[in-house]
Amino acid sequence: MTDAATKETFSFQAEANQVLKLMIHSVYSNKEIFLRELVSNASDACDKLRFESLTDSTLFEDDQDLVARITYDKTARTITVSDNGIGMSREEVIEHIGTIAKSGTLEFLQRLTGDQTKDSQLIGQFGVGFYSAFVVAERVTLVTRRAGLSSDHGVQWESTGEGDYSLESASKATRGTDIILHLRDDQDDLLSDGRLRELLRRYSDHISIPIQMKKDEADEHETVNQASALWARPKSEINDQQYEDFYKHTVHDTEPPLVHTHVKAEGRLEYTLLLFIPRRASFDLWDREHRHGIKLYVRRVFIMEDVDQLMPTYLRFVRGVVDSNDLPLNVSREVLQQSTDVKAIRVAAVKRVLNMLEDLAKNTPDTYATFWKEFGRVLKEGIGEDAGNRDRISKLLRFASTHSSTEDHDVSLSDYVSRMKAGQDKIFYITADSFVAAQHSPHLEIFQKQGLEVLLLHDRVDEWVVSHLAEFDGKQLESVAQGSLDLGTLADESGPTPITESELASLTERMQKALGTQTTLVRATSRLTDSPACLVSDHTMSRNLERILKEAGQAPPSFQPVMEINPRHPIVEKLSEETDEERFSKWSQILFDQALLAEGGQLDDPAGFVKRLNELLLALTGTKSRIWTPGS
Repeated sequence: MTDAATKETFSFQAEANQVLKLMIHSVYSNKEIFLRELVSNASDACDKLRFESLTDSTLFEDDQDLVARITYDKTARTITVSDNGIGMSREEVIEHIGTIAKSGTLEFLQRLTGDQTKDSQLIGQFGVGFYSAFVVAERVTLVTRRAGLSSDHGVQWESTGEGDYSLESASKATRGTDIILHLRDDQDDLLSDGRLRELLRRYSDHISIPIQMKKDEADEHETVNQASALWARPKSEINDQQYEDFYKHTVHDTEPPLVHTHVKAEGRLEYTLLLFIPRRASFDLWDREHRHGIKLYVRRVFIMEDVDQLMPTYLRFVRGVVDSNDLPLNVSREVLQQSTDVKAIRVAAVKRVLNMLEDLAKNTPDTYATFWKEFGRVLKEGIGEDAGNRDRISKLLRFASTHSSTEDHDVSLSDYVSRMKAGQDKIFYITADSFVAAQHSPHLEIFQKQGLEVLLLHDRVDEWVVSHLAEFDGKQLESVAQGSLDLGTLADESGPTPITESELASLTERMQKALGTQTTLVRATSRLTDSPACLVSDHTMSRNLERILKEAGQAPPSFQPVMEINPRHPIVEKLSEETDEERFSKWSQILFDQALLAEGGQLDDPAGFVKRLNELLLALTGTKSRIWTPGS
C-alpha cells in the first residue's frame, strides 16, 4: 500500500540516462542474465543482514530463515524477485537505485565499445546489474523496507527507464525487497515455471541461500537450487561449469575466469580459499580507490567484502572467497590488520596465486600472455612491494626487447639470460616514456652493432621495478643510459682506432663552455654509431624517472646530465673545425637539444631551437636571412 501524497518524481542524471539506454538497447546480448543479476543482488542483501545482525540480532525480526523467492503472474504478465535480506531505507533507495551517476560513470561510458560481448562484462563491474531488469521489462516496480524499521517506513520506487523515476512511501509488513518486472510484449516465454526453474539452475545453483518457487498445484514453496556454499563442497563434487557460474555471480562478469584455485587447509588453522583470476581487467583497476576483490566469510557467514588485508595491492585483480573457521564472527578491519591468523592466510593466498601464474607461464604461455596484457603492469608492483616473493615475481615478468623489436611483452628475464653472449654478466635495459622512444634511442646503437640484447622498458612502473630489482640469476641489471660505457670483452675490437679523450679535450672543453650549466660534463663516447650526441645520467636517477616525477607534480633532485659526443660523426668533425664561436655555440646547443628530444625530453625553449636550426641551415645553403618588416 502506497501513500500517493508522498509521491515524488525525479529525473535521472544525463549520464545515468545514457547508461540506461545502453543497457536496454545494446549492452545485454543475453537477456536471460537479468535473473542472475537480480538473484545475486538478493543474495548480497541476505549476506549484509547476516553481517549487521552480528551486532544487532533484532534485525532478524523473528525471521532468521533467509531466502529469495521467484513468482510469476501470467495474467498480470509480471515476474517478482523477492528477498528477506537487509532491505533499504528511502535514502538508500535514492543512493543505490535512484541514481546511477557516481564516481566512475564517465569512465564507464568511455570504456563502452559497441561490442555487446565486451560491453556486457563491464556492467557487473560498474555495479548497475539491477538495471538489467529493463532488458525484459517495460516497467519495474521496487518495494523495500530496511530491517529494523517499522512497516510504515517502506519505500516504492518505479520507472520505465526512460528518463525519470517515482518515489513514494509504502507500507511493507516484512523486511527486504520485492522487484516486480512488468514484462515487455515479446517476453512471454519467461512466464513459465519450467523456464524460470531452468534459468535459476543454470545461473544461480551455487547461491548459498535457498531460491524458492511455488510447487506445482500447491500453495507452498520449494527450493530449486543446492543452497550451499560452493567453496565448502569437496572439489570432487564441483565441475568446471559450477566454478564458472559461481565466479560470474561473485564478480558480476559475463566471461569465464582465466584460471582458479580451490584449497582447503586443515591443521592449526582451518580455512578455505577459492580464488579466481579474471580474463579482463576491471575498468577501475588503476583507480586509487579501487576495491579489492576478496570476500571474507567466517564459518560460511559473510563478514565483509573488499578485504585488502587478505591480498596485497599488487594482486588486487584477484577475485574470490576466503572462509575461516578460526576468526571471530565480530571481526573488524582493525582486528584483521593485527591478526596473526589473517597474516598466515594472506601468505598462503599469495602463494596459491603465484602458483597459478607460474603454472600458466610454464604450461599455457598463450593464456599467460592474455593475463600479462591485462594485469602485467599491476604484477610488476610486487617487485617493490613483496620482497619475500621478489624472486618468484621476477621470473613472471615480461618485457619487450631488441631481440624481436616488437612492442609485444613476451621476453622473460630467463629468456634474456639464456641468450646472453659469452662473457656477458649484465642484463642491459633502457627506460623511456614510450616503446618508440626506447626502440629508437641513440643509447642502443653500440649494443645493436655488437649484437647485445637490450630490454625496452616503457611502462611507468618499470622505473619502480629496476629501482628494486638489482639482479636476476646472479646477473646485474644495468641501464644503457646511465654512467660511462665499458663493454669490456664484449666489444668488437674491429673497426677504426678509438679516439682518446685527450685528442678531443679542446672540442669538449669548448662545448662545455658553450653549454654552461645545462650539462655537468661533455665527453667522447664509443656508445654511438649513427647519432652525433646523447645525454647520460651519471647518478642513480634516470632522465625518464625525472620526467615522471615532474609530470606527477613532484620536484626531483636538481642535477644536470652528461653530454656524450660521437667523435667520428660528420657533424662533430665539422664542429671541431668551426672557428666562429657564435656558430660553434649554436651548433653545440642544437646537438644538446636534439639529444634531449631523442630521449623524449622537452625543450625549455622550443622556439629558440627552431630559430637556431633555421639560421644554421640557411648558412649552410649560403642563403642570407631576410626578416620581413612592414613596408619592406
